Amino acid sequence: MIEARNLTKTYGDKTVVDDITFTIQPGRVTGFLGPNGAGKSTTMRMILGLDTPTSGSVTVDGRHYGQHRAPLQEVGALLDARAFHPSRSARNHLLAMATTHGISARRVDEVLQLTGLAEVAGRRAGNFSLGMGQRLGIAGALLGDPKSVILDEPVNGLDPDGVLWVRHLARTLADEGRTVFLSSHLMSEMAQTADHLIVIGRGRIIADAPIADILAGGGHRTLVRVEQQELLQAAVVAMGATVQTGDDDELLVAGLEPREIAGAALDRGLLIYELTPQRASLEEAYMELTRDDVEYQSLALTGKGN
Repeated sequence: MIEARNLTKTYGDKTVVDDITFTIQPGRVTGFLGPNGAGKSTTMRMILGLDTPTSGSVTVDGRHYGQHRAPLQEVGALLDARAFHPSRSARNHLLAMATTHGISARRVDEVLQLTGLAEVAGRRAGNFSLGMGQRLGIAGALLGDPKSVILDEPVNGLDPDGVLWVRHLARTLADEGRTVFLSSHLMSEMAQTADHLIVIGRGRIIADAPIADILAGGGHRTLVRVEQQELLQAAVVAMGATVQTGDDDELLVAGLEPREIAGAALDRGLLIYELTPQRASLEEAYMELTRDDVEYQSLALTGKGN
């Protein structure tokens, strides 16, 4: 279990993490989302003792990370996929880590096999692709057979097979009762992997809830295909709905239940030939949650030169 209490980090007059409190429970995958500059990386670094909190605290199984006698066996982490000496082989990189914690060479070979690197274990890590570097970083995170695993953007650079492997790995670790804390900007992948989400923006927690609750909070809409589209649109807007129009016969209606839409059509003698409820995607729910907390706003491209 990872617990943060009133965790705050400032650099000069800039507050990067602002009085956040959360608990990451074992036995589930907790996703960590937020815009660039939201404070995610700083939070993870404070969990691992790489940054010192300005105030507040964060513990792993009741202790600060540095107080554990064998930290690699408590928390395995991937924060930087290129955090290895480029001249060392993959196996020697892991052996050097293992030596500091009394971990056997046999365990090194096990994680190389697990991460698909066994056949390239003797190659210089500096020649690895981004995806292979990610796998080596994950091997390092798993080296101590830890109770908690923290992975920052673990699918970055991986091919589809690798992305699927990381998803199954995270689920397997959680099913074994471990604490899994995972950040990613790939919403579709997070939606398929996480049980619980913590969303942060401008250093503050925006949401801390099961993923199903966050998706439900994104609202639902109903896809309607109907003859005389404009008549039904006027009717549902008068009932308080918001409407987006698509093709000649298509409406996307928010704010009314499908039965209410069907009733409005029936009252006006309109033929509906599709009425499909549509749950908001995680991307839509996330964008709605964070729309006021994006630090780096982009301007829309106009297609015009300067």
